[in-house]
Amino acid sequence: MVDVRVRFAPSPTGYVHVGSLRTALYNYLFARHNKGQFVLRIEDTDRNRYVPGAVENLLETLQWAGLDYDEGPEKGGPYGPYFQSERMEIYSQHVQILLEKDAAYPCFCSEERLSAMREEQAQKNLPIMYDGHCRNIPKEQALERMKNETHVIRLKVPRNGTTIVEDLIRGTVSFENNVIDDQILLKSDGYPTYHLANVVDDHLMKISHVIRGEEWLPSTPKHILLYQAFGWELPQFAHLPLLLNPDRTKLSKRQGDVAVEDYRAKGFLPQALVNFVALLGWNKGDDQEIFSLEELIEYFSLERVNKAGAVFDLKKLEWMNGHYIRNIDEQEYLKIGGEWLKKLGLD
Repeated sequence: MVDVRVRFAPSPTGYVHVGSLRTALYNYLFARHNKGQFVLRIEDTDRNRYVPGAVENLLETLQWAGLDYDEGPEKGGPYGPYFQSERMEIYSQHVQILLEKDAAYPCFCSEERLSAMREEQAQKNLPIMYDGHCRNIPKEQALERMKNETHVIRLKVPRNGTTIVEDLIRGTVSFENNVIDDQILLKSDGYPTYHLANVVDDHLMKISHVIRGEEWLPSTPKHILLYQAFGWELPQFAHLPLLLNPDRTKLSKRQGDVAVEDYRAKGFLPQALVNFVALLGWNKGDDQEIFSLEELIEYFSLERVNKAGAVFDLKKLEWMNGHYIRNIDEQEYLKIGGEWLKKLGLD
């Protein structure tokens, strides 16, 4: 196997979701099982959604869960900076490469024109995607207009053919290129979109396996096309199953707690929550349900991750937490009890 390097790359937009904890855990387990590196990268380029204190909460949550990373904020490493907001010049340079290769183009369309376009497409039951209005502007003319006109940079997606995703969990997934949008790569304010920053950073940080939630699968053909445009080798992709409510709808705040912070506040132990989320989509192949972190590292493999959505069963989490509480030693029990009394102002 190639040298394994994986990353957990959250956006600092609030408390850590239990789904994000599972993504971090699976990346951590895969890295440790394969004697690889676990990288933490903060994807903070969407300044409108940035929540002060979210990075600190994230770092503290990973520490609480026992998921130590090898490179990232506070630790550094050979491929930093590990905050995307500190990598702006890198993205700008890579956009220039794409423009020179004619793999991207400037788009000068106003929001009014784009809104009218989407409205017309919706009325005709057509896919909602950019119509290529600026795609064929002569290069010299486009470069001249870029000096004075507001613009974004779009990926020039091939109009024909198919983009194939070879997924370690889902197998072969095909996407017709004619329904893939000419994705915006660089916004008019100079900030990169997720797609550009993600691909550039994964390549420069030598990420070997991209392990992330199923919701990112539709974006993957765009990422593959970006890798191909740059002439880079692809990482291996693995898209984890959705987390579901008991009624099999997507896990959401409307039906219960979704933040790790909520469960911490209710007294759930880190060992219990980590053990529980490990089993949301993975199993060892038998009926074992209680695993230490060391056992999870020993047994974890992507081959045993399911495609189907995983139901978040609160009763099972409560049972598991009870098991861990009953089995902690007296010293740990007193320590946890003391922390709770302190929270309640009774110390």
